[in-house]
Amino acid sequence: MKSANIGKELYRQLRALPWEQLWSDEVPRFERASPRERFERVSVIRAVGVVFPESGPAAQREEVRQWLRKLLQDPEEKIRRYAMAALPKIGAGAGEETELLALLHTGTGEREAKFLGRTLDKIGGEATLKALGGTSALGPQTEQKVKASVARSQSPSTVLLDATVTDFRGLRIHLRGRAGLEGIVREEVEAQGKFSVLEVQPGLVAISANAPFKLTDIFALRCFGTVGFVLGVVKSSAVETFASAVASPLSQRIFAALTKGAIRYRLEFVAKGHQRAAVRDIANRAYALCPKILNDAREAPWAVDIHPAADGESVELRPRISPDPRHAYRLDDVPAASHPPLAACLARLAGRQENESVWDPFCGSGLELIERARLGGVRRVFGSDLSAEAVAIATRNFAAASQDDGAAKLANVVTRFARCDFREFPDLQELPARSLTLIISNPPLGRRVPIRDLRGLFEDIFAVAADMLAPGGRLVFTNPFNMESPQPSLKLVSRQIVDLGGFECRLELYRKVGR
Repeated sequence: MKSANIGKELYRQLRALPWEQLWSDEVPRFERASPRERFERVSVIRAVGVVFPESGPAAQREEVRQWLRKLLQDPEEKIRRYAMAALPKIGAGAGEETELLALLHTGTGEREAKFLGRTLDKIGGEATLKALGGTSALGPQTEQKVKASVARSQSPSTVLLDATVTDFRGLRIHLRGRAGLEGIVREEVEAQGKFSVLEVQPGLVAISANAPFKLTDIFALRCFGTVGFVLGVVKSSAVETFASAVASPLSQRIFAALTKGAIRYRLEFVAKGHQRAAVRDIANRAYALCPKILNDAREAPWAVDIHPAADGESVELRPRISPDPRHAYRLDDVPAASHPPLAACLARLAGRQENESVWDPFCGSGLELIERARLGGVRRVFGSDLSAEAVAIATRNFAAASQDDGAAKLANVVTRFARCDFREFPDLQELPARSLTLIISNPPLGRRVPIRDLRGLFEDIFAVAADMLAPGGRLVFTNPFNMESPQPSLKLVSRQIVDLGGFECRLELYRKVGR
């Protein structure tokens, strides 16, 4: 068996040991061994770096750290490298940083310098930055990562929602979301009037500003998923072309206008997997072009997303704001709950009507009811669900929404939430037939929550809606079946196909006709 395979098998065995046995038996065995045996059993160091963070006692941390620090002085280069890799996992500070930096001046080889750089990427601070000023041994990647780490700890940066973008001409903005909802997004943009629609594609509405704007103006729109400022469309996959877009004057203007603190971003190829090597090379080149812009995978307030496009790849600057300012009311959620932009689209499709009485038969976390109430005109809200937890969460979320900036429209709404089968809800609440003006819901679609007779469930939804809706009332919901209402009083007004994460569903609006 090759030595590399022997090492992997030994690590697998050591990795499975309890911490006490690893530290009390295997580490002393390693220390007593001859230089040759130590070389062959170097996997002990790797195992310590993995097992201790999982199950080692906190009181022993300093003892383990001191052992690894001692190994940094070992005459065997491989042992030093393994100790370097393990230290950040145990927890390293200024003392470890000093010892690692001292190795820079001891004639480390290229491979050891590479591992040294990786370790300082994780634990380096001001001392590392000072040392890097006089050496090129570690390269720009370590310098950039350490700068980002120092900035993260000393000056946490944030995206400014209320700052004004004054230099907006020629700026293209992409609103992205689920394919099939772009028509509703477009209508919302046009109704607001602060932006013009440039182009509509599946899952994408491109807009431009009509005047100086703030991010709050964009996030006043509720039907899109994410927003990105287009830095350019790259036709070549060369590192230089991507880096030039990331560090462009346009990106620097947006960063400067909308960032408080150090400028940090996370780079990602959308729909292409991790692409670690490409991300590293692009980030390093962008840093060389503009050292003020720091690539940082941890808690960065911005993302640079690279999307496939018809004529190349679109490089877009996206604010990473959590929680989304539009959904601060969402205190909790339930499994298989609606995606908030979908709930907003359902509410917008339903439209606004005065003195509205609204029911969601499958209320989940309450998003559809909240989004509809935010549009105004709602007098009563009813929610039902088989899950007691969902009913409690919907109740809390609606109360929280009544306290945010939409409180004026929700403050006087009468609410009733109940745990029950939707077929029983009207009787339990003593709701007479034809007393509702809107039924809005994203029902179970049989994907994450198995339903024994899914088609029968939707037939019952139509039957209950036909009975409970007043003439002119609407049923707005997602329907996984290519079926129309078997109830003659419910007439289909609109239907659009929506991609709900890998499968198509129908977003439908029915209106109750007749007496």
